[in-house]
Amino acid sequence: MAIIGFGEIAEKLRRSTVLIHAGGRGSGSGVILSSDGRIITNAHVARGPRLGLQLWDGREFDATVASRDPRRDLAVLSIEATNLPSALVGDSSQVHPGELAIAVGNPLGFIGALTTGVIHAVGPLRGLGSQCWVQADVRLAPGNSGGPLADARGHLIGINTMVAGRLALAIPSNIIRDFLSSGPSDAWLGVTIHPVKIPRPNSAGDNGQTFGLVLLEVEPRSAASAASFLPGDILLGTSQKAFRSPGDLSQALEGSGPRLLRLEFLRGDYSRVRRVTVQLGGQTARRSSVAA
Repeated sequence: MAIIGFGEIAEKLRRSTVLIHAGGRGSGSGVILSSDGRIITNAHVARGPRLGLQLWDGREFDATVASRDPRRDLAVLSIEATNLPSALVGDSSQVHPGELAIAVGNPLGFIGALTTGVIHAVGPLRGLGSQCWVQADVRLAPGNSGGPLADARGHLIGINTMVAGRLALAIPSNIIRDFLSSGPSDAWLGVTIHPVKIPRPNSAGDNGQTFGLVLLEVEPRSAASAASFLPGDILLGTSQKAFRSPGDLSQALEGSGPRLLRLEFLRGDYSRVRRVTVQLGGQTARRSSVAA
């Protein structure tokens, strides 16, 4: 069944979607929230204090990261511009399975690519913890992260973040509202992680395995770099609690102001647990990048 005015709805959504250049890390997408240059995207897309940004009409800007939250994987960017075409934010609690979903982004270098599908579910997904997702069968590719998932009216109902099987997962718009109303976080560790199961003979975990978070990248001049972490190190937990999901690391990083965090990790020898104290907060803690 045709949707009246769908072409106009799609074009408005395209105009409120931006291309974010993340340097050598590729590109992503973002959504204009206000006409004066406030933009929402994923924290794992906005991984530096300043980024290049391109609007639908080809204009380019230097964007500043105004706030970011690694636990929610959200970040707010700011550019010096006026009269921008902003998106309308919808209510994700009113989204139901079977409704039309529209995604816009910049996958694989294709600017303003649009895809449609239907909502599959709204809620947690098995294996990904308690995080709530808007789950839709729209097709996403690298470069879509940070872009809008909208309903049939073009209202933003989520920020596209990852793919699980055939489903696109988006952070619900009501979580975005909570993020925008909260204060900025300075919980920047400066790593990209991936969950793994480690075979350890003396482990109390399932089948002699321990959950860990392997460091894929360690950013220069980050808290992790200052603590001498290296790619390939595996985080096990804090001195008080073992990690059981990536969200446990995000929770351990929460807070503001200068503070210390004692982390346990493995390097090479799985039988030897190493410990290090990480300095969080302060002048260097402007970013967070616990990537999805």
